[in-house]
Amino acid sequence: MSCKVVLESKIKPEVSEEIQVFLEENLPNVRSYKGCKSVHVLLNDVTNEMIFYEDWKSKEDHQNYINFINKNGVLEELSSFLETAPSIKYFEELII
Repeated sequence: MSCKVVLESKIKPEVSEEIQVFLEENLPNVRSYKGCKSVHVLLNDVTNEMIFYEDWKSKEDHQNYINFINKNGVLEELSSFLETAPSIKYFEELII
């Protein structure tokens, strides 16, 4: 069963353009990672809130990806753009 992931955070206002360049360079890697079905990024430019809405084959696949980017430094680089640590929530879609 697929796993929906919602990652919420607040970006530093002065890095709005830089984070967009960073994401353009790095999102293809996320989308091609084993188990990733899709990633959408939402930005509220008034509040500087950023949401990643992701669809993964499993929670384990997403956690493997987080471990991978933690080891290779991408997570640290992403964190440098953020005012607050991201909140990660996992959901299962109900087919009703």
